[in-house]
Amino acid sequence: MAFEHYIRSGARMLRCGYTTGTCAALAASGAARLLLTGEVPEQVGLVTPKGWRVETPLSDCRMDGACALCAVRKDAGDDPDVTDGCLVYARVRKKERGITIEGGEGVGRVTKPGLDQPVGAAAINSVPRRMIAAAVEEVCADAGYGGGLEVVISVPEGEALAKRTFNPMLGIAGGISILGTSGIVEPMSERALIDTVALSIRQAAAEGAVRLLLTPGNYGADYLEKNRLDALGVPIVKCSNFIGEALDAATAEGISEVLLVGHIGKLVKLAGGVMNTHSKTADCRAELFTAHAAICGGDTALCRALMEAVTADACLALLEEVGLREEVTESLLAAMQLHLDRRAGGNLRVGAVVFSNEYGTLGQTETARELLEEWT
Repeated sequence: MAFEHYIRSGARMLRCGYTTGTCAALAASGAARLLLTGEVPEQVGLVTPKGWRVETPLSDCRMDGACALCAVRKDAGDDPDVTDGCLVYARVRKKERGITIEGGEGVGRVTKPGLDQPVGAAAINSVPRRMIAAAVEEVCADAGYGGGLEVVISVPEGEALAKRTFNPMLGIAGGISILGTSGIVEPMSERALIDTVALSIRQAAAEGAVRLLLTPGNYGADYLEKNRLDALGVPIVKCSNFIGEALDAATAEGISEVLLVGHIGKLVKLAGGVMNTHSKTADCRAELFTAHAAICGGDTALCRALMEAVTADACLALLEEVGLREEVTESLLAAMQLHLDRRAGGNLRVGAVVFSNEYGTLGQTETARELLEEWT
């Protein structure tokens, strides 16, 4: 039975799917129920972090000695996801206490720092881990079981599938990642995304706005709320990776001031003039950190380490160790401002505020400082 949730993409309705994290949690729920009750459930269900309920039949549900196994087939909807149709397995067995979650065959292993999980851990991200734990804890409560469970997630096709993903480049070896922050895969074409951003800006302008807070996504929105920037009375528009397109739309709609707020992992690319921050367009994060570290006096060993870092936070940690984090950040911010001004073409004032999950606020460009002083 197909997952019947749809979103509009232009004139088309595209069917949503669910993430590998949701599949893993559903499979774990089924395996735990089989282990604790001896019954093979016809289907399993859960409410995703997005608030949408997913129900699905189980595949290959069986006992294997003291362990129970169940699989859920990944449904990516109309999204072109390489994992669509693969089986995500959960193997569950009893233990004395607590819930442990591990990766098995076809689930990648983290080999470089700076990712969601530490080096050596299975590439099962934080939200899926919480979903898996919640799913099996609910089964334990229903079954009146007070002991612990060990859950091992595996994807038999995972090692082959991973070759078609960014995992090898990111430092995740041996398989795919178990991912998802909302639990749901929402397909949308690039053109439809750009049109949606432009529409949001047009609506803000139609309501009289001349100032705009622009952020790529949920991290930025959370930052705005945490730092009370959402209370400035300025419309907030999510622009995804399409920063240049959003600035063009703002210019076309008569917006005169834009404050861009985002995670350093995306916005550092602006320092190289990259205005579409999707990794398929350009991923020059390490190169930009390395170049600006060299400008600020970083030695060859530091530059080599930066080139091998897989995330912006990992770069920042290296810079922090040698006392160059603030200086390199300021150098990058100056380059960001230069390229933002070039894209704006004198038609609007635009500045950027950057942050990281590890270090919080990293800094502001010169124009961003001016705008914040004026707006507050």
